[in-house]
Amino acid sequence: MTADAATELFEEHRSVLTGVAYRMLGRVADAEDVVQEAWLRWSAATREDIREPRAFLVRITTRLAIDRLRHLHARRETYPGPWLPEPVVTDFGPAVPDTAERAVLADSVSLAVLVVLESLSPLERAVFVLREAFGFPYSEIATALDRTEAAVRQLAGRARRHVEERKPRYDVDPAERRDLTERFLAAASGDGIEQLLALLAPDVRLISDGGGKAKAARRIIETADKVGRVLFAVAADLDPDGEIRVMEINGGPAVVYIVGGEVDTVFQIEVSQGVIQCAYILRNPDKLSGLPVE
Repeated sequence: MTADAATELFEEHRSVLTGVAYRMLGRVADAEDVVQEAWLRWSAATREDIREPRAFLVRITTRLAIDRLRHLHARRETYPGPWLPEPVVTDFGPAVPDTAERAVLADSVSLAVLVVLESLSPLERAVFVLREAFGFPYSEIATALDRTEAAVRQLAGRARRHVEERKPRYDVDPAERRDLTERFLAAASGDGIEQLLALLAPDVRLISDGGGKAKAARRIIETADKVGRVLFAVAADLDPDGEIRVMEINGGPAVVYIVGGEVDTVFQIEVSQGVIQCAYILRNPDKLSGLPVE
């Protein structure tokens, strides 16, 4: 295989490799580093002996992501306040025309799922991502992780039960989420808090991530009254010269607030039964710098 052919083959699978690494790590920069390391190993490999390049590349990427995840877990234990994954613009494009497949991909990259995946072991997370998000067969996952197929099935079952038990039940209708997002914007920019409170579930939760570098709550805030007052105060504190956009972030609509050409805040909601059940505020500048503003 020529060098040009090897490069072309790697680029053909780059989006899948990046998708696996991001879902494993929750951070774009870490995912890109892992994929770059996978490229270096691919370019140095004796490729004539590789019969299934896709499986080989996924195996390298997954193992590299597991190694990095083990280091990241130690850092996240001392993270100031709640941890949220780095937001990423999602556009599955014409390559994913099927509505059901799009829904699976969108759910697998949602903030709610990625937060739950943080509580899995690195091996469980790898199996869950490869199986649930990308539909890899158990035999291929077993080869990637150097485990027996029976062991992989056990890991998959344990990870799936863990996620199902802890993942909140939210509606995935994008039209409803966008409608409530726009209604939230209208209520938050109004003169009273009553309209805002009417959009919130009684047990709504607000999770903020400032990473110790931007103003954000250091704990999860609960109940409609407390969350509503915090959100209303946040909206009132926004720079009037800032720009507000609605973009698709992590599989759903999100409010992106831009100041001076840089993303200052990302706000996203989860919806169930016509009201907001959970709200996320991401303000850590290290996690927002990669979002496009042009």
